[in-house]
Amino acid sequence: MSIASSWSFPFLRTLFKQQKPMFNLPYRDAIATRSSATTTRQHPANDKTSAKHSYLNKWFTSANRQSEHHKQGQVFIVGAGPGDAELLTLKALRLLQQADVVLFDALVSEDILALIPSKVVKEYVGKRCKKHSFTQDEICKRVVELASKGHRVVRLKGGDPALFARTCEETDALTKANIPFAIVPGITAASGVSAYTGIPLTDRRCAQSVSFMTAHFKDAELWPEMASMAENVLKQTMVVYMGLSRLEGLCKGLSQHKVPCAWPVAAIENATSPQQRVITGVLEDIHSKVKAANLTGPTLLIFGKVVESRQQVNTLLLNSSEHAATI
Repeated sequence: MSIASSWSFPFLRTLFKQQKPMFNLPYRDAIATRSSATTTRQHPANDKTSAKHSYLNKWFTSANRQSEHHKQGQVFIVGAGPGDAELLTLKALRLLQQADVVLFDALVSEDILALIPSKVVKEYVGKRCKKHSFTQDEICKRVVELASKGHRVVRLKGGDPALFARTCEETDALTKANIPFAIVPGITAASGVSAYTGIPLTDRRCAQSVSFMTAHFKDAELWPEMASMAENVLKQTMVVYMGLSRLEGLCKGLSQHKVPCAWPVAAIENATSPQQRVITGVLEDIHSKVKAANLTGPTLLIFGKVVESRQQVNTLLLNSSEHAATI
């Protein structure tokens, strides 16, 4: 045998050696089908053709299903909490890291936005009073548009999506478009304010319940019903969202409905952030104090005796990583 022949035979055997398919599962299926056909020996040609067609049909069906799955967009409506990035839930953080696109509100802090990977597209769709903003219809259309293209969309809202976040309008649009969605809760501003200011939301000595309300309605000209609001304020804690621009009118309206002028009130700007400011006063002077302090950031109002029960919390402890748990 020549040198060329002794070299070429092993090479050719290796070259033409039967290779396993890329995927183990179909390979095992094919082996089992082939083994069964060999054992029966009844109609080998038909059995082999049938097995081949069966295998191809299964493969194409599986591929089509996977393709349809990848084309199906998903939307997650996620609560970003009141501002402190460490108050974000683990589920919210995971979804932000897995998203294709994040549509975020004006109330979402820069610290939270910094947690979103650079590969994820970020789009601002905020609404701010007296500033350029997106309409709710525009936001709904954008969410549906992105999800319809097969993207995994996170709709990131400040606080909790269930409280004054217009979530129902967006989910209605998604339902009509047959787009699957889920909602992830967040810490609402009232809870964050309470923890970071020490003002309790309830106190069995003076407030056995608490109510949340907004000072702004779909019709911007509407105002809260002052008679019922005054009645509630005297019995429980009342937290007013988005009420800074209407603080003076709210105080005057409550006074006209027999709420004492010395009734405690607190205004908290930029809650849970390093820029947090707390202004306390009473019904007759809180507006002038807030005006003098020139509050411009997102502000929450608390009406009630609980303002006098303020606890002396040390927020510096919340910024320490000394006792951070390993996740």
